[in-house]
Amino acid sequence: MDILASAPFGTLGYAFLGGVLPPLVWLYFLLKEDDRCPEPLPCLLIAFISGMLAVPFALLLETLLRDYAYIAYAGCSEYAPLCVPIILGWSVIEETLKYVLVALLVLWRADVNEPIDLVIYMLTAALGFAALENVLFLIVPFANGDVLMGLQTGNLRFIGSTLLHVMASSAVGFALAFSLNFLKPLRAFFAIAGLILAIALHALFNFFIIQGDGVYTLFAFLIVWTAAVAFFALFETLRYVRYRNLPKNVC
Repeated sequence: MDILASAPFGTLGYAFLGGVLPPLVWLYFLLKEDDRCPEPLPCLLIAFISGMLAVPFALLLETLLRDYAYIAYAGCSEYAPLCVPIILGWSVIEETLKYVLVALLVLWRADVNEPIDLVIYMLTAALGFAALENVLFLIVPFANGDVLMGLQTGNLRFIGSTLLHVMASSAVGFALAFSLNFLKPLRAFFAIAGLILAIALHALFNFFIIQGDGVYTLFAFLIVWTAAVAFFALFETLRYVRYRNLPKNVC
């Protein structure tokens, strides 16, 4: 936070553009997958901002967890591959906060009236979270004048961490979508199951990335892109169910 406070305005601007533009590219691409009946822009904006709002809360809780882990597990840090409590705990914090904030600010609205809408708003919130997180990661290299490192960090996050957030939050979205017409207790069960899946996906990615070995990094990206394949298959299923009995150009 000290770097954020002391960083020049130009550095903050570059970090902001480098952090926010890639998630917006992903958002544009993903929304094109269901452009027949686009969601209202104000609701999408609220979902995106809700994801960004989750970041400071996540940072606070993650810092508290890290400090506790240092005391409870001697020699444990977020960079120690065997320190599972931190890796798992941070994943729980981020995925839960993303879901809770978008549920509070968006999912109850009248515009969220189709199963596929739940996935769209969850992934939009995830991209908002990734955008602000990216900005924070880029401030340090840009503040130090290491533009090349900043660009490399941005590129890796574009195809890795940013997409991870989308896939993890979409797991919750799909769980909500496919259980939309179920009884409330069963919907709650599916929501919890989707959240657990999101946390597991996030934790696995972080674990392999923190290993720092090329092979493990490859495993991390393999997890994300395998999830992406499943995402598009499920998304197309929801689109088919939504539009199968409707004439063309009718929502």
